[in-house]
Amino acid sequence: MTGSEEKGINYLIAANTKRAQLIFNAFRPIDLVIELVGLSISLILFLIFSPDNLTSAIFILLPGAITTFLVLPIPNYQNIMCILINVYRFYFVDKQQYKWKGWDAKDEFK
Repeated sequence: MTGSEEKGINYLIAANTKRAQLIFNAFRPIDLVIELVGLSISLILFLIFSPDNLTSAIFILLPGAITTFLVLPIPNYQNIMCILINVYRFYFVDKQQYKWKGWDAKDEFK
């Protein structure tokens, strides 16, 4: 019997311990770097090209909008970028072929 059991103390791990390790409880450091790079590119493009119509303003804001979309936190995953990475790995990288070798009713009589 350990000391905590003798005293009747039970320890539980909180369900949000992973979130407590994140910045603002939602972002990993790489997520913030990606977001800052996208927003910096948009800011630099705004300074270089002054948008005179809506179409050029949309194209200038596009890097920041894309990176914001990628690091947007969603339930059951870290963010949308993690979903896209998992889909890519599942369909293109870790496509393992499992050859099933087992018994069959016809193998019994060979």
